[in-house]
Amino acid sequence: MPLKNAILGSLIALAVVLPTWCRAEAPRLFADSSLVTRDRFSDEIVGQGPDLVFIPGLASSRATWQAEAARLKSHYRVHLIQIAGFAGEPVHANATGEVFVPTTEALDAYLVEQNLTPATVIGHSLGGTMALYLAEHHGDHLKKVLIVDALPFYGVLMGGPTATVDSIRPTAERIRAFTTRSPNMERVIAGLVTSPDNRALVNAWGLASDPGAVNRAMADDMELDLRPGLAAIATPITLLYPDYQPAGMPPGAADGMYGQAYSAMPHKTLTRVDNSLHFIMLDQPTAFDTALDVFLKG
Repeated sequence: MPLKNAILGSLIALAVVLPTWCRAEAPRLFADSSLVTRDRFSDEIVGQGPDLVFIPGLASSRATWQAEAARLKSHYRVHLIQIAGFAGEPVHANATGEVFVPTTEALDAYLVEQNLTPATVIGHSLGGTMALYLAEHHGDHLKKVLIVDALPFYGVLMGGPTATVDSIRPTAERIRAFTTRSPNMERVIAGLVTSPDNRALVNAWGLASDPGAVNRAMADDMELDLRPGLAAIATPITLLYPDYQPAGMPPGAADGMYGQAYSAMPHKTLTRVDNSLHFIMLDQPTAFDTALDVFLKG
């Protein structure tokens, strides 16, 4: 599937080291919010009501979810996570070593500490993989999960359907060794989001990210295979995925890919969003809002 690998596999280039000139504290999105900071992430909290936890993706800002938070905060208490080292968030404990598992475990500990369990979690891309990891390892801490365009084993996009953790490891190690920003970043982002304005937004998040944290998080994700644990997940999970047709993916190809990837998971709902790339909430905000509302009411 060369086209599939070219489109979805372009996500790997987002892990190429990004410049470190922008290290300002990540801004809060709402004047009436509060901010909790931990070594691996921060949480901007706004609104009142049942708790919702939103996790953005690789090198992404909590602003990924800004429109949803603005719409929901009159009825929910919204938690907008931002991973240390991403999009201007100080790198803190993610300055060295593994990123994915320590950060996800720290998020789980935070959910328990703040009495947010059983939690409703919404995650995009790497954030969706974190939510899936929580469902496998701490399912009793979750009420339900919405995953937005993430796979249980990212390595298949680089190594094909027969890829294993061992076979993908050399590629992951090369990602960890990147030291410069990709010269093709604009082309890469064009495969992730359709609007020029939103492409510029996503690019700005990348420019403000810590290079080492991004690279190591991507490499961690590539070497993480959650497929063996899918069948044992008891948490209800909704997967929202794009059709990738704006980038040339044939009709129906996305259905087959995501359906196969999650076939072993018992309590699932798969929903496709048409005319969208990876950032569904930016490409198709109305369709995303509708799908999110269905998930929350389900």
